[in-house]
Amino acid sequence: MKIQAALLERMGLPQPYSQSQPLKIVQLDLDAPGTGEVLLKIRAAGLCHSDLSVIDGNRPRPMPMVLGHEGAGVVLAVGSGVKGLKVGDHVVTSFVPSCGHCYPCTHERPALCDKALKANVAGTLLMGERRLHSESWVNHHLGVSSYADHAVVAAESCVRIEKSLPFDIAAIFGCAVVTGVGAVVNTAKVQKGQSVAVIGLGGVGLAAILGAKRAGALPLIAIDLSDSKLAMAKSLGATHTFNASQPDCVEQIRKLTNGGVAHAFEMAGSAKALELAWQITGRGGKTVTAGLPHPDARISISPVQLVVEERTLHGSYLGSCVPARDIPLYIEWYRRGELPVDKLLSERIRLTDINAAFDRLATGKSIRQVVEFD
Repeated sequence: MKIQAALLERMGLPQPYSQSQPLKIVQLDLDAPGTGEVLLKIRAAGLCHSDLSVIDGNRPRPMPMVLGHEGAGVVLAVGSGVKGLKVGDHVVTSFVPSCGHCYPCTHERPALCDKALKANVAGTLLMGERRLHSESWVNHHLGVSSYADHAVVAAESCVRIEKSLPFDIAAIFGCAVVTGVGAVVNTAKVQKGQSVAVIGLGGVGLAAILGAKRAGALPLIAIDLSDSKLAMAKSLGATHTFNASQPDCVEQIRKLTNGGVAHAFEMAGSAKALELAWQITGRGGKTVTAGLPHPDARISISPVQLVVEERTLHGSYLGSCVPARDIPLYIEWYRRGELPVDKLLSERIRLTDINAAFDRLATGKSIRQVVEFD
């Protein structure tokens, strides 16, 4: 079938993207779903820094590629062997289509799925296939490619949801919410009354603020370079805010928390921000990072400090989530008013406006933008 999609042909074009137009709106061919795959009509797709990192070359991927990994839509067709999904189901996409059989998958760590890692790096679906093409094959982004009006994905990339949830809100559960809230709930296991700091207040960072508030973190500290984002964090439940440009930022936070926080979350995708998170973590505390800086980035920490203060430096991918378990749970928290993720939505756009939207994301002028499809 013919589809309309946002195609990235090469990485590293300069900003502003509204002028260089790295994403071309083109017509592509989409093959029917194969064994274990489903055809989706995409209804909403979020703009995430992980997509921006492919555009600017910080996360190298095979080209050409249809970007987008945070999406929601309707099942239009199912391939042979698909169980648990049927035509008409509403789904949220998961950017790690875990196989369910490797060691990480069978030990409740599907974010580390061996098969999904290989497929995602190669630009294929879970079973190694490509269903997008024009004159030649086109790569899939993280097994989803949601910047298109239709997509074929592995059934493992889908989590069924209730039909009453609006698609624009549903989409952000696929990445921003699972990554931010999951880092708090699953990776760090924040307990009521523990101190938390979140550095980097994009969609993922603000989702972490919401997750930490629900967990009962106190104090709940938000850190960023943008005063408007700090104000946003305050409205979502942060008890204290600090601009990272303040020369005594670390000193102030350590004084406020009597030596450092129990949990510091780096969500900016910056080695410098991760070092700041480490500096404000207290003895026995956890420094958690879900950011994805350039692969060549490095940080400097003291091994002695790591040992004598019994510190933990912990990575968090997909919020250490089991998507089929956690996405419905987080949606239920949203329905109860305990996780108001709708407040993260800053703009709703059309696919043709996507380059200008990435300018806003790159300059920090938006929180979570969502492409809406008819």
